[in-house]
Amino acid sequence: MELRAGQVAVVTGAASGIGLAMARRFAAEGMAVVLADVAREPLRAAADELAAQGARVLAHTVDVSVREEVEALADAAYEAFGAVHLLCNNAGVGSGAEGRMWEHDPRDWEWAFAVNIWGVFHGVQCFVPRMLAGGEAGHVVNTSSTDGGVAPLPTASVYAVTKAAVVTMTESLYAHLTAERAPVGASVLFPGPHMLRTGLWESHRNRPERYAKTRPRRTPYRSLEQWEAAMKEAGREVAFTPLEDVAEQVVDGVRAGRFWLLPPAAHTDAQIRARSASMLDRSAPAYLEHFILDPDD
Repeated sequence: MELRAGQVAVVTGAASGIGLAMARRFAAEGMAVVLADVAREPLRAAADELAAQGARVLAHTVDVSVREEVEALADAAYEAFGAVHLLCNNAGVGSGAEGRMWEHDPRDWEWAFAVNIWGVFHGVQCFVPRMLAGGEAGHVVNTSSTDGGVAPLPTASVYAVTKAAVVTMTESLYAHLTAERAPVGASVLFPGPHMLRTGLWESHRNRPERYAKTRPRRTPYRSLEQWEAAMKEAGREVAFTPLEDVAEQVVDGVRAGRFWLLPPAAHTDAQIRARSASMLDRSAPAYLEHFILDPDD
């Protein structure tokens, strides 16, 4: 798919992090951008920033876990711009779960599934039929993670499960679009290859009351800055991938028609090979052993 001025991109989770980086990059291509996020004030600030740079922008407050709100987003996008060419289902949350899986609060799973899986599905169902009806070239990018999408980090198991589901959903979407000979393509995004400075660590601030924990956390939430400081104190330097690089990977991948938006990295490639070998050998997942250290998500 060619990305060019006059096309329209919709990005969920667009008020900060990867979503905002993608929106900035699409706007730089001359595309109109529809920014969707649950955080109202950061969303407005992001929209004002892009509008001040001359972009055509629509900001819409959306909880992607609520289908009616995603339907309203699609209505607003088509009313404002008449078409959607690029859909980025990017909104995501951490779960806030603690302890072993059998100790988790079910509400943590419910919330993570509602946003990370149902949110992507709602985006597909509310936008793709209209994109197909428009008859123009288009593309859907669903954000996954190497945590789950490649191999799970057991200390973040809820998140990993949801991101594994996003990969399978996108594979299925690709197959369905191909079977229809549709002009719309699909890709799955694995942001990286290193850590990212995003709001995922603070996603609990936007947790709806309907998914509130049934019991308080045993330990306080830890910010990215606190986690990074703890790593440095332990003698481990953490590498970060600039968010702008992730956005560039998306633009390059969509233009090239790549399904796997997975940046090359020795660690990730080794995980893929180890997991594949384990499956082919019917052996235990030994590639997880060095992660089994801390029971807390």
